[in-house]
Amino acid sequence: MLSGLGVDEVAEVVYRTMLARPEGGIPSWSEELGLPESEVRAALDRLSGLALVRHSAEDTTRVRPVNPLLGLEALLAKEQAELAAHQLRVEASRARVAETMAQFADRYAAGAGSGFQYVPGVDAIREQIEILTNQVQEEFLTFAPGGPQTPENMAASRPLNRRLLGRGIRMRTVYLDSIRRDQPTVAHAEWLVAHGAEIRTVPSLPNRLILVDRRTALIATDSRNTGAGAVVVENPGTIALIAALFESVWHSAQPLGERPKQGEQELSRHQAEVLRLMAQGLTDDAIAHHLCVSTRTVRRTISGLLTELDARSRFQAGVQAVRLRHLPDAGE
Repeated sequence: MLSGLGVDEVAEVVYRTMLARPEGGIPSWSEELGLPESEVRAALDRLSGLALVRHSAEDTTRVRPVNPLLGLEALLAKEQAELAAHQLRVEASRARVAETMAQFADRYAAGAGSGFQYVPGVDAIREQIEILTNQVQEEFLTFAPGGPQTPENMAASRPLNRRLLGRGIRMRTVYLDSIRRDQPTVAHAEWLVAHGAEIRTVPSLPNRLILVDRRTALIATDSRNTGAGAVVVENPGTIALIAALFESVWHSAQPLGERPKQGEQELSRHQAEVLRLMAQGLTDDAIAHHLCVSTRTVRRTISGLLTELDARSRFQAGVQAVRLRHLPDAGE
């Protein structure tokens, strides 16, 4: 059925079996298909050459099928580029791909059914990000609460960012203020701005978020472990709320090239956020995690707040903060 894309019959049945039972392995797939393990391994080699299977990022000894939305669409793109003179053959292949995608839609299609889909693990999250970046037409919005970025992540993201910006996609990203103290991350952010992206920072962010064309969102299920899982959201009402949240945070954020403003009687943005989190009852360690700074930095900030507010305790600091209107009182 997928022979028009260069997938032979044996490789196709192996791929379909992997899609239906990705938790299996070569012995179980071999037994189910009644094929020798050597033949299954040979088919996996051919599928790997076609970018339809990959080694798992979580367990490099395991082989996993690539999401049909990525793998089969990539083969189609290659077919269209190389065989433009055979358009009818390409269109016939597209119909077959659509049939395969429909067959496994309940497992792999984003937002299947209710407009919400759980995406488990790093591999599936990365695939969803690839899908979103392939589908974006106008706007790519991001909350990046991880603080300073790793050199590996920044290097890996540059080709993708360059491609999106080259297509005229509007990219807006909100980072934490803490990146301003990490020169490699600042340099990366400045590179993005130089290529057309818009970057702002805030003291804290609620969660990791990607919002594409105000149509589809990807949200981490655990803000402390963003690789554990994510939710793909396509429900229109929820998307409207997510877009409103992004715009609210964006308008309160500070552009990368500007320094936060502070009047004589005002707290800095960092101090104000620490004070707000203190009022919520968070511990020093929890505040540090939320802001992506060290616990020592948080304790130093709290010590400065106690001095500035002429307070002897956290409770008294909260009372003084409300009196000076650094925090809203209970009636507001």
